Amino acid sequence: MSGFLLVYHRKSGRLERLEEFSGPQGARDALRERLRVENENVDPDVEVVSLNSDSEETLRRTHSRYFDAALV
Repeated sequence: MSGFLLVYHRKSGRLERLEEFSGPQGARDALRERLRVENENVDPDVEVVSLNSDSEETLRRTHSRYFDAALV
């Protein structure tokens, strides 16, 4: 199962970053990157999320609110 990192701007509703971390450590790598990005973030309107999913397609269905606006 892959891990995904999402960086979402709440006010604009825009997904600013979507990155997949695959392989046996994918979920752990996504979480590690989430913690790093959160630590550097200074914008309270930015939400940093790590999620696990079998595919990006499934993620887009199960967490559709992050995908309503176009991805940078």
